[in-house]
Amino acid sequence: MNKNELIPSARRLIHSLRDMGYEFASAVADLVDNSIEAGATFVAIDVEFDGDDSWVRIADNGRGMAPSELREALRYGAERDYEEEDLGKFGLGLKTASLSQCRRLTVASRTNPQRAVVAAFCWDLEHIGTTDRWEILPVGPGETGPSVRSPLKDTTGTVVLWQRLDRMLGYQLPYGLIARKRMLAMCRELESHLGMVFHRFIAGEVRSNKLKILVNGNEVTPWDPFARDEKKTKVRASAELEVEHEGIKGVVKIEPFVLPHQQDFSSPESFRRASGPANWNQQQGFYIYRAGRLIQSGGWCRLRTVDEHTKLARIAIGFNPVLDEAFKINVAKMRVQMPPQIREEVLRLLTPVIRLAQETYRKRSPDPAPAPAPAAPAPSASPPTIRPAGPSPTSPAPRPDTSLSNGPARNPDHAGDERWSLVDLQRQLEEVAEPAEKPVIARVFTRLRTRMNGKGTGR
Repeated sequence: MNKNELIPSARRLIHSLRDMGYEFASAVADLVDNSIEAGATFVAIDVEFDGDDSWVRIADNGRGMAPSELREALRYGAERDYEEEDLGKFGLGLKTASLSQCRRLTVASRTNPQRAVVAAFCWDLEHIGTTDRWEILPVGPGETGPSVRSPLKDTTGTVVLWQRLDRMLGYQLPYGLIARKRMLAMCRELESHLGMVFHRFIAGEVRSNKLKILVNGNEVTPWDPFARDEKKTKVRASAELEVEHEGIKGVVKIEPFVLPHQQDFSSPESFRRASGPANWNQQQGFYIYRAGRLIQSGGWCRLRTVDEHTKLARIAIGFNPVLDEAFKINVAKMRVQMPPQIREEVLRLLTPVIRLAQETYRKRSPDPAPAPAPAAPAPSASPPTIRPAGPSPTSPAPRPDTSLSNGPARNPDHAGDERWSLVDLQRQLEEVAEPAEKPVIARVFTRLRTRMNGKGTGR
């Protein structure tokens, strides 16, 4: 039987592989994974805005790679043996993550601490478009420039340089204030993302040496989703579940937390920071870690829906990479699925946590001493207010919570004598509504105001 090897078209496939779902922050995070695997304790990400000549550089102080190792690392589907706790998996991340953002990828590496010998190669999409061949280009010492060589002057390590940032800049003419602001915003989002994804490494919880990450010279601070430094955070009993998938066994660790009510945080700034990059409602749920690296931050994996009353519940779920197939982890390490064989047990463990989160959310401030009943108010022409259902009108009003962006929303079932105007009530409803529900809320309140105006009762 004759066999014919069919090599994919480099020109077509390499462009298709650019669209694997990476965003800027997740692409950089994939490269930080490589730095951690190389034993790095320091990673510096620098973003230089200069129109078409803008670049991004990720440099570490890891072991580095010899020329043969570097060439293999640049192969799509690189051949290598992954250790059990390695963050890599498919041999694609370096290439697919980088070329999702740029058209020229240069990687340089140094392995000898005594000699500053640097090996460098690059993938260039313009070259591949011309040749239609899977060719990397060697980069000589005179071609690398200080942006590549300077981080390796005094240390071993690896430098990844992105140039021709067509996906990042997003403009035909990427110059001017708007393009610069876009780049700055992306850098701020990157700092927040890295502080969340690698918080256990930065805090020294995963490996013996802490990881230090800089973004444009700013040190990334870890964001702990579970606010463990807050005295009123409730830590529930952890559990370990055994999972077997296609003959491979592993253990999944479940660690539930219930964050404090807004009033019980040590400071308003601590409460704001605990809300997370996506704010309170979207940050509730499961935090899934693969070898200590955060893969999913929030959400309930279709076991329940996001609920305002359970937004203080956050559950850490950790697994070893041997269970990658059970969790259906994808190439970009941005999507996982809860293994079906543990869903019922996770739901059982979740029930008391959800109950505690709801009780904590509904907490009221201690009632002050009863005050004398106020005199009956005189008639007023002020706009009408709507009183939420709750205790009798003479009950003292509790300290109100604030909106999602600054804290838990008001709970009408426990709002005491607090009064809301139509504007206030509409704002509260819109803050907890899904995007498709907001126009409906606006129309309902428009009709309500029209009816009230027709009866001469105000707005």
